Amino acid sequence: MAEIVTIARPYAEAVFRLAKEKGALSEWSERLGYLAAVIQDNQMQACIHDPSIPPKQIESLLFSVCGDRLGEMGKNFVQALVHNGRLPVLPQISELFEEMKAAEGGLLEARVTSAYPLSKAQLADLVDGLEGKFKKKIEATADVDPELIGGVRIVIGDDVIDASVRGKLQAMSFALTR
Repeated sequence: MAEIVTIARPYAEAVFRLAKEKGALSEWSERLGYLAAVIQDNQMQACIHDPSIPPKQIESLLFSVCGDRLGEMGKNFVQALVHNGRLPVLPQISELFEEMKAAEGGLLEARVTSAYPLSKAQLADLVDGLEGKFKKKIEATADVDPELIGGVRIVIGDDVIDASVRGKLQAMSFALTR
């Protein structure tokens, strides 16, 4: 997973800078979301991963499916991805772009995973604390993972706050085996 994000991040940052410079964040957001959905189609995946189909043909196929929704800059972006063999990471590029767009607007997305379901009040208290720490508005989604044993694990962009019992036990085990 980290490798895919490492590959996708420079593309997402470049598109974000371009979109911000042109004042077209929402257009690029829509464009990337649409492209990500198109390439995740099973038939499109088969074409993308078929070594007998040349890049120019994949490019033409994408342009015909997307029609006028890409615009000239979108087509240039697709060409760069196809010719660099990076088309499969487009969903991650779109996801990273959305994170950058949200952060630019002062909003961060947090995924809160707990061992047991959190009440609305507990989640609200946690979000208040995170907003104080990050000095930005936090939009949180809550998940449950009983394997955490207790506590919570919070992921905000690249930041991970592991306050779970499982995480503490793993850290203790690592410290004892060194």
